[in-house]
Amino acid sequence: MKNFEELIIRRGRGAAALCESFCTREAATLNLTAHSLLDAIKGGGKILAAGNGGSAADAQHFAAELVNRFLMERHPLPAIALTTDTSVLTSIANDYSFDLIFSRQIEALGREGDVLLALSTSGTSKNILKALDRANSQGLTTIGLTGENASRMASLCDICISVPDTSTPRVQEVHHLVLHILCEIVEIGLFSHGA
Repeated sequence: MKNFEELIIRRGRGAAALCESFCTREAATLNLTAHSLLDAIKGGGKILAAGNGGSAADAQHFAAELVNRFLMERHPLPAIALTTDTSVLTSIANDYSFDLIFSRQIEALGREGDVLLALSTSGTSKNILKALDRANSQGLTTIGLTGENASRMASLCDICISVPDTSTPRVQEVHHLVLHILCEIVEIGLFSHGA
């Protein structure tokens, strides 16, 4: 039986080092992002989240943590993953284009004061770029989570959180951490006494 212990240890160390260096470098950006989410919710807005593949799962995970709960027993928060309604997704893709599966939903559901959290590890997903463009035109705050190739997304985001790595698994691991940090801060900011 082949031994993969060294690979396992190497991957763990690499992920931990990337997460730590990223949080150190981007603490101010994450703080600003969390305050954007807090401001939207306090103002009566909602959070829309979108992504493809693993990023779709991350969008759903994030919305679930907000609607249900993360670490605190508290009231549910308004968040919608635009990745979950298969009838909407397939009708838009079939009648128009896969590139419009998120932007059409934002056109229907997005309001000024809402936030779009858009995830793309590549930073080049056409449907994410179109979603950001639509969100901007409707007055939503736009937040992007991406990898090292952030230039196209960054130009469409009010806040762009870029992980300095080209490996999709490493970028997604940091995105998971970012989403959990944001959930924790939102809960503290809304429900902790004295916050």
